[in-house]
Amino acid sequence: MSWVKNYSLYLAWLVSLIAVGGSLWFSEVAGFIPCELCWYQRILMYPLALLLGIASYRGDRFITAYALPFCIIGAGVSLFHYAQQKVPGLAEVAGCTQGIPCSGEYINWLGFITIPFLALTAFILIFSLLWIGRREAD
Repeated sequence: MSWVKNYSLYLAWLVSLIAVGGSLWFSEVAGFIPCELCWYQRILMYPLALLLGIASYRGDRFITAYALPFCIIGAGVSLFHYAQQKVPGLAEVAGCTQGIPCSGEYINWLGFITIPFLALTAFILIFSLLWIGRREAD
């Protein structure tokens, strides 16, 4: 477990890079048009890739204070988006007002893994890794 703590910043950066790469692959290669809530999730994930990359290069564990709000808000948006997809009554709740409906599912692996679920997993992983490594800054 100590190696996770030692490399938590790099692992969090790696997770953010995979999430950014995945979102770009889904939209640019697979041709999935992002809905409004997908854009909010991207707005919160893309800066994490840049901030965590710089922090990893500099060995700056104080980035945790700045990155955790992105993770918490991003996880909230992802959870709401996932709930809109999986809970029938929430599909009508305000979310996507234009374009692609937020309740649509481009992928549905194993019956529960959708794009918002993948984003939620990434936000939770980044949060957890940063939380584990936070003591190194003291």
